[in-house]
Amino acid sequence: MASNASTTPLCTEWIHLPDIISRCPFPLRQNPQYMLASTESKLWLLAQCKLSKEKRETFRGLKGGLLAAISYPLAGYDQLRVCCDWVNLLFHLDDICDEMDDEAAVGTATEIIGVLRESQPTSTVGRLTQSFWDRVSSAAPSGAQRRFIEGLELFFSAVVQQAKHRQSRDIPDLESYIAMRRDTSGCKPCFALIEYANNLDIPDMIFEDVVVRGLEEAANDLITWSNDIYSYNVEQANGDTHNMVAVIQARESLSPQQAIDHIGTLCVQCIDRFQTLRQEQLPSWGPHIDAQLRLYIDGLGDWMIGNLVWSFETERYFGHAAPKVRATLAVPILPVRKEDGPTEAIA
Repeated sequence: MASNASTTPLCTEWIHLPDIISRCPFPLRQNPQYMLASTESKLWLLAQCKLSKEKRETFRGLKGGLLAAISYPLAGYDQLRVCCDWVNLLFHLDDICDEMDDEAAVGTATEIIGVLRESQPTSTVGRLTQSFWDRVSSAAPSGAQRRFIEGLELFFSAVVQQAKHRQSRDIPDLESYIAMRRDTSGCKPCFALIEYANNLDIPDMIFEDVVVRGLEEAANDLITWSNDIYSYNVEQANGDTHNMVAVIQARESLSPQQAIDHIGTLCVQCIDRFQTLRQEQLPSWGPHIDAQLRLYIDGLGDWMIGNLVWSFETERYFGHAAPKVRATLAVPILPVRKEDGPTEAIA
C-alpha cells in the first residue's frame, strides 16, 4: 500500500477507479471491540517509535486498527489487540524497508526473523516484534506459528528483490511481478493470523491442498491488485514502478486508465475464482475439520471485502478526500515529485 497522499494536484487530468466493492459479495463485519483495541495499539507503537510529528500524523491517518477490526471481526479482545499490533507493525516495517537498499533490508529481515526464532532484539522494531510475537506464540497452534514465520520470510525475500528493482529502475515482466507481489503484499502472515484470531487448529495437510491454496491465492491477488489500483496515484507521483499498473503500462503499451480498467477486470475475476473454488471444488475432510476450514475461508472473505472498504477509510491513498473518492471513483492525477524517492507500503 502506498504512503499517505498529501500532495495537492496541479493539473486537471483524472483517473477513474473501477467499482470493485459492489462486485464483492462478502459481508462487511466489524469487531465490536475495535475502538479500545485500536487506541491501545496506536499507543503501543507510538510509545516505542521515535516518529516525527508528520509521521505520527500519517500513522494516525492509517487507521490500521480499523483494517484489523474488519479483517478479524470474530476475534476476542486479546486476539484483536494482537492483530491490531501486527497490522500497525507491518505498515511500519514496510515504510522503513522502503527507505533502505537491499543490504539494509536484509539486516532488518535478519533481526525480525531472528526474534521470531527466539533471538534477543537489538532494535526498536525488534523489540516491537518480540512484544507482538510473545503474545501470539503463547496461544497460536504450532502450525499457524510456522505459517506466519514462513510467510514473513517470503515477505522479506520479496522486499529485498523489490529494493534491487528500485535501485536498478528495472520493471519486471507481469508474471514475475505477480509472483513477487504475492509476497510483498504481506498477506501470507496475515492469513496465518486468521487461525490465531478464531482459535482454529487446522491440520497442516489441509493447507497443502490445491483448492485451499487456490483460495488463498485468489484472496491475495484481489487484495494486492486492488491495492495497486488505489495506490497507483501516489506511487506514480513518487516515481515508484513496483505497481501492477506501471508494469502493465510498460509491457502492454497502455495508458494508465487502460491498465487500471484491465486490472479492475482481473480483480472481479479473482472474486469469481474464489467463489468457484469454495462452492464447487472444495473437498471434505469430515465435520470437525470442515467446520474449522469454513471459518478460515470466511476469514479470507473478511480480508477481501475489508481491505477494499478500508482503502477508502484510510488517508493513505486519497488523503482527506477518501470519502469523496469512494463516492465518485474519480481521482485527480498527482504531479511527479522529482525530489522524493518511492514510499510504498504493503497489502
